[in-house]
Amino acid sequence: MIENARVAVVGVGNNTSALVQGIAFYRQTGSLVGIRRPEIAGLGVGDIDVVAAFALSPGKVGKPLHEAIFAPPNNFPHLGAELPPAGIEVRRGLLDGTEIERVARSLNGAEVVLYSAPSGRPEVARAYAEAALTAKAAFINTTADPVAREPSILDRFQAAGLPLIGDDLASQFGVSVLHRTLLRLLEERGLTLVSSYQVNLGGTEDFRNLVENPGTKHRSKLNAIGSDKVQIAPLGYLPHLGSQKVAHLNVEAQGWGGTEVSLDVRLKVHDPSGAAGVNIDLIRLAAGALRAGRGGYVAEAAPLLKSPPGTAV
Repeated sequence: MIENARVAVVGVGNNTSALVQGIAFYRQTGSLVGIRRPEIAGLGVGDIDVVAAFALSPGKVGKPLHEAIFAPPNNFPHLGAELPPAGIEVRRGLLDGTEIERVARSLNGAEVVLYSAPSGRPEVARAYAEAALTAKAAFINTTADPVAREPSILDRFQAAGLPLIGDDLASQFGVSVLHRTLLRLLEERGLTLVSSYQVNLGGTEDFRNLVENPGTKHRSKLNAIGSDKVQIAPLGYLPHLGSQKVAHLNVEAQGWGGTEVSLDVRLKVHDPSGAAGVNIDLIRLAAGALRAGRGGYVAEAAPLLKSPPGTAV
């Protein structure tokens, strides 16, 4: 029987809440609803053990993880799964590039470090990557801050035989995936794109942070869509939406003889669910690569990312 993957999570926000609750849900129910790949590298969606967790919020640090994931301002709904105490206390995370050794010692034998803190703090993201290197763990950067796109960092993971996955996850079914698919469909059917735009509204703390620190996320969204004719409107933070995201996208194109084609789409999803549905695959890809002795970038992860190595910073 294959050993469960051991994961350390950085950031105890809505995305981690959705992931931790979901792992328990699938273990207890055996359901395959919402699962893209039931097994990767011999690991099922329930074959993940969280062995360490890091956060900065005073309302989460020092609490058991199974309680901290429900602490405000988290607002992802309860999935109904029983969350028995796992003995994981949320530890104080990094404010900057110092105390890397402390974090490395606290990873508790993790095979994979999942960096799921807010975007907009690249020096912190790289510090956790350093901690993973020190602890000989694989590293996943789910934020828009460049880590895997930094050649010097990628080279060091390659040399150490440690997998590095990033940057910025593409939600399981989010507006960027939908937008890119629609633009590809237009091209395949011979239509000419004239213009397109995307508007995103959400109520999580991640959205609030991205409204204040939009730079890297804007670039990452453009990387994901892959067209210079698309405009990304500034993100909108609306607390009453809770963990839901509402996205609007428009496509203007020309068909035969220059005739007009116009498309408007509205998408509403629970944003943390979309992240968890991808993170569960990224974790298993990273653990599988580590166990196989494959260091550096894990190419199989590219379809699950907005800004893999080689895309713009």
